[in-house]
Amino acid sequence: MNTPFRMHTIVAALGLAGTLLFSTAHAQNIKIAMVIPTTGALTQYGDMVKEGATTAVEMANAAGGINGKKIELIAVDDACEPKQGPVAANRVVNSKIGYVIGPVCSGAAIAATPIYNNEGVVVVTPSATSPGLTEGKNYHFIFRTIGRDDQQGPAAAKFIAEKVKPSKVAVLHDKQSYGQGIASSVRDDLKKAGVNVALFEGINAGDSDYSAVITKLKSAGVDFVYYGGYHPEMGLLLRQAAEQGLKTRFMGPEGVGNPEVNAIAGPAVEGMLLTLPADFAANPKNAAIVKAFKDNKRDPSGAFQLSSYAAAQALIESIKAVGDNPAKVADHLHKSNIDTAIGNIGWDKKGDLKSFDFQVFQWHKNGSKSIAAK
Repeated sequence: MNTPFRMHTIVAALGLAGTLLFSTAHAQNIKIAMVIPTTGALTQYGDMVKEGATTAVEMANAAGGINGKKIELIAVDDACEPKQGPVAANRVVNSKIGYVIGPVCSGAAIAATPIYNNEGVVVVTPSATSPGLTEGKNYHFIFRTIGRDDQQGPAAAKFIAEKVKPSKVAVLHDKQSYGQGIASSVRDDLKKAGVNVALFEGINAGDSDYSAVITKLKSAGVDFVYYGGYHPEMGLLLRQAAEQGLKTRFMGPEGVGNPEVNAIAGPAVEGMLLTLPADFAANPKNAAIVKAFKDNKRDPSGAFQLSSYAAAQALIESIKAVGDNPAKVADHLHKSNIDTAIGNIGWDKKGDLKSFDFQVFQWHKNGSKSIAAK
């Protein structure tokens, strides 16, 4: 009569032991969240960040992980929406994850960072460029591996003023943190350079018909248009401008640098100008990294792949140096320089990179890009 009880107890004990062993093994993993858009209109940017982080983690794990522990990436969706940013942040905190690569978009990042910083989660965003993310915030746990719009904007304005030399410019934006921020920076620097900014106007992101604003551009007689925002709206502006006979060149920030813009704009995309991070994939020092991307059928040359790879490197190297302790990792990042795919990088007290190189590219209808001469 007692035998079944003992067997049941032994089986239960073995099951518990197995669970404990599994939990212990699982606990040995060091978890890093990727807060990216896996839903919504901007999933391509999430894919770029995922490719970079995944490649970095795969290479690190193949080399032994972090002091013998494997790194585990966990994707968390924020749809690049400001309202979803805090929801995603709370998911990360409740999952007891101490490190984040992302958020991808500035609006969602700005909404979420108070939670991350207050909860002691180290955030390294490879793509959120709005100065509002860090300026005046006194955050300790928030970092970037990309430049700010007040670095990108002047680079665009300098190119427009010195190379394009238009007589009358329109600056449009999407009324959002990222788009309006970069557009304002470009407008201000163009005015400082003596360029006539005839129009500064917001459009509604998500609309499908921009004929009214294009009519306004034609009436104003502009010969150059800068748009602060993302590729869906830029693609429509380009296509509808061509359809309405507006023959002027368009330029945007790195948010328009997505192959999907070709599908939206069609042939009208040819010659679009944009600022992007320097082509780090062309650096011979990154040959092994580029090979790892290509071996896994990933593109290393997009806007955010290598800045995301660098974000993962920064976290991995810091955890190796000081242990799996977010507070110590944040301290280490603030006082260290780290060799990464985007160069030897260091951060100021705000968590911004001390320097970053934006370049101007020309986009082509086959989806390729080249350095812009004028």
